[in-house]
Amino acid sequence: MSDPKKILLIATGGTIASHSGSEGLIPELRAEALLKCVPEIFAFCQADAIQIYNIDSTNVTPEHWIKLATTIQERYDEYDGFVVCHGTDTMAYTAAMLSYMIQHSPKPIVFTGSQQPIDKEDTDGRINLRDSFLYAASPDASDVVIVFQGNVIAGTRAKKIRSKSFNAFASVDFPNLAVIRDGRIIPYIKTPKAAVPEFYLELNSKVGLLTLTPGIQREILDAYFRYNDAVVVSGYGTGGVPECGYYGFYEVLESWKGKGKTLVVTTQVQQEGSDMNVYRVGRGLKNRFDLLESYTMTYESILTKLMWILAQTKNDDEIRSLFYKNVNYDLVG
Repeated sequence: MSDPKKILLIATGGTIASHSGSEGLIPELRAEALLKCVPEIFAFCQADAIQIYNIDSTNVTPEHWIKLATTIQERYDEYDGFVVCHGTDTMAYTAAMLSYMIQHSPKPIVFTGSQQPIDKEDTDGRINLRDSFLYAASPDASDVVIVFQGNVIAGTRAKKIRSKSFNAFASVDFPNLAVIRDGRIIPYIKTPKAAVPEFYLELNSKVGLLTLTPGIQREILDAYFRYNDAVVVSGYGTGGVPECGYYGFYEVLESWKGKGKTLVVTTQVQQEGSDMNVYRVGRGLKNRFDLLESYTMTYESILTKLMWILAQTKNDDEIRSLFYKNVNYDLVG
């Protein structure tokens, strides 16, 4: 009989670790206290716990992502898998970012959290944490995933779609990798395991997302280019961007050509992605400017992938090649 898997719980705060105070929920529980809430996991794995920070995930920064990736790298050889307790509000961003910072991990890196503090009677925290350890200790698990409400979601495909309900996350335009029911993992997609992971610990956070709205002023788009190395324009429908003179977007984009900026166009529509060739308001922009189209990538994966890419290279051809490199199912269809 094989030895039980060694899993490291990395606590970062979030609702799962919170207590209610006069100013609202505040993360206070430490990693060891979270482990004590799920004693049943010791029947199938060994578990250690560390606390690397204790924040509401609304306050997460790129420095927190680097700290998390560094922590996993430093302990990678000691453990068979990792469970990261994280706040739900930016969990999809962090899971996407770690998908780029730790690529092709043969060991699972499982993100989870809860919509209610783990010490509440009606919490979803205990089952989410138990399921996460169960998945992290399973023989076929690998790479970065979110485990939440019985769903196992690839780290680049997750989106928080509900602010209070327990079924808070969905996999966008891609099936769940697995589901967990009554303590049993039912796999849907088996990811081939790489031999060794690739770690990247540098980021360029100068990436901005501009969501278009009717009447938006051209000066806002210009400011985004002034303060960022990459600008993601979230257009309408299949990726439409206004072409009429009222907006003057083409003139702004023309003024930034050749100045080392990266332009990405995506869509505000959550399902089915962009297709800029459908309408003239998309095709005209794509034919005139050297832009990148996001297709079915989520906001979270677009932004974090660009932060990873721009820390590796400033070369336009290399940026394009890396942007269209499939990482953890971020490009589908």
